[in-house]
Amino acid sequence: MLILAKILLGPLLLAQGKWLRKTALRLPEAAGPRLGVEHPPGAAAAAPAEALRLLVVGDSSAAGVGVEHQEQALALPLARHLAARSGRAVAWQLVAQSGVNSLEALDLLARHEIGPAAVLVVALGTNDVTSQMPPRQYVANLRLLAERLMARAGVAHIVFTGLPPLHTLPAAPQPLRWYLGRYARKLDSALRAWIAQDPALRYCSLQWALPHEMAIDKFHPGHGQYAQWARMAAEIIESGLAGGAGRDGAA
Repeated sequence: MLILAKILLGPLLLAQGKWLRKTALRLPEAAGPRLGVEHPPGAAAAAPAEALRLLVVGDSSAAGVGVEHQEQALALPLARHLAARSGRAVAWQLVAQSGVNSLEALDLLARHEIGPAAVLVVALGTNDVTSQMPPRQYVANLRLLAERLMARAGVAHIVFTGLPPLHTLPAAPQPLRWYLGRYARKLDSALRAWIAQDPALRYCSLQWALPHEMAIDKFHPGHGQYAQWARMAAEIIESGLAGGAGRDGAA
């Protein structure tokens, strides 16, 4: 159905896509640190060896576009939630850049120094929709990303964020909004099918996100959505750590 729609609506979808790129409000990535250590409330500083090490990788949403500071975005609040829930210090690192898709993220990681990490959270997919990445290649890129970070950083627990509900995207006109939404569902379905086959992988849905809660560009998450995302990701990570499932049985 999508192939037929692309053939029939191709010129209109192309024109609307160009219009959206030209008129979209360009927001900066959130300011603030991209690595640090968060301690449990009221706890003394833990030795580095005792810290839970967290790595967040992704696109503009992981970079915090839509809010002003990393304290309002994903990675830093997630680290704070994990520290509070686990009673452990959390050493966190963020590697993210606006506009990257799953293939370009591989090059992004190659250009950064990555510290050791037990837990990886990945937020990639929207730019795979706009760049029309085939679902099979999207999953293959994410698999390669995970394998490289397992070997490079020692990652044992991985949470992949699902595709956002692009079918409700306020910034996109119809039928472009419909088409982006359908393509996002295809990628999300492929991602969930892969995750279901591997006990070391976890899935964090974004389908709950509501359009009126988005940032002022009507494209990126707003403050409340980032807060909810961080809470959900922390719950998923804590559940995975408690269950003990991970690469090579690592906890």
